[in-house]
Amino acid sequence: MACGAASAESLRATELCSQAGRIAAELATISGMKLHHPVPCDFITKEKVNEFLKKRVKDTTTPEEIRAEELTLKKFGLVPPDFNLADKTVDLLTEQAAAFYDYDKKRLFVTETTSPETQEPVLAHELSHAIADQNFNLAHFIRQGRKSDDGAAARMAVMEGQATWLMSEYLAHRLGQSLRNSPDLVRRMSRQSQSDGQYPVFDQAPLYLRITLVFPYTEGMVFQNEVLAHDGDEGFGEVFKHAPVSTQQILHPQKYFDHVQPTLPDLPDPHLPSGYKSLVGGTLGELDQQVILQQFTDKARADEIAPHLRGSTFELLETKKHDRDVLLYAAEWDSEGAARDYFDAYREAMAKKWKKMEVTAQTPDSLDGSGDDGRFELRRKGAVVTSIEGLPPAVN
Repeated sequence: MACGAASAESLRATELCSQAGRIAAELATISGMKLHHPVPCDFITKEKVNEFLKKRVKDTTTPEEIRAEELTLKKFGLVPPDFNLADKTVDLLTEQAAAFYDYDKKRLFVTETTSPETQEPVLAHELSHAIADQNFNLAHFIRQGRKSDDGAAARMAVMEGQATWLMSEYLAHRLGQSLRNSPDLVRRMSRQSQSDGQYPVFDQAPLYLRITLVFPYTEGMVFQNEVLAHDGDEGFGEVFKHAPVSTQQILHPQKYFDHVQPTLPDLPDPHLPSGYKSLVGGTLGELDQQVILQQFTDKARADEIAPHLRGSTFELLETKKHDRDVLLYAAEWDSEGAARDYFDAYREAMAKKWKKMEVTAQTPDSLDGSGDDGRFELRRKGAVVTSIEGLPPAVN
């Protein structure tokens, strides 16, 4: 009986993967990119997908890097205090995976649980990755983006957005349509990447993970469409040759065309005693601000304030004993008015992310007090808002 089941799976795999050559050839025609060689294809179990993802996490990030990212998300209140980032991320991706392209082994895998009606779209999406890899080396492209957190998210949007666009154009051709002359169709098809209740792990995940997981597919697809409208078929290669540097460029393609760079505002000086070291530093982009504002205020306010971001930076310091960590944070806005709006919104975020918040001094542009993890100092000066959080008790 087991042998018969295995044989049936083998036949399904052979039948499905036999379509890969035809689909890849059509995708190459649509994009104008060269298909240099056939893409190997096979079935894989969900258990093997989980193993692959765990290995990918282990190969690409150290335990200390994962701890630093997890702690940063907790300091901003984006995940619960008991959240395990590595495990939850693997669980999320395993649940979502219908197929994946391994750009190290140059092989495409389709999960055995993929429904027959989604197999062709899934193949088209992953084969789009394979074609991009044959032309632009995806492993190198992703590695180059690790210099900036927000830049890495933008590159992921390039990779997934292009594959989603090509898959959607492939399907549109089946209906005698094209995304190239139908912005409404682009928006409609981009939203199909969102969860509809069939992914319980996704639905129960923190807002930050849900939004950042979907963003590369939805907004990345719309971005790719805008680049194609601007550059024609050269846009397929342009996004890899001259990658966007921020999620703001993805959300507002004109900023990509105009080469608008994010600023790096100076961090506040915490005047800490000796014994602290830097654990991690980085940038927050418009996507991060959207999540922070949406989570702690509402989506309308997030949509209103976040696009005014010019750039933001952070650094997490901790003691050698790991018994205290201090968050330094600065966000620059395009006007003093936008900075005032953000100052007020971030004050609300502080009050909501902590179980308790005591204010000891305040003015229209400053707020001092203490929260769950220690003292804080929130300031606005001109168009820049800064925060220091987790300070040790004041010395009298």
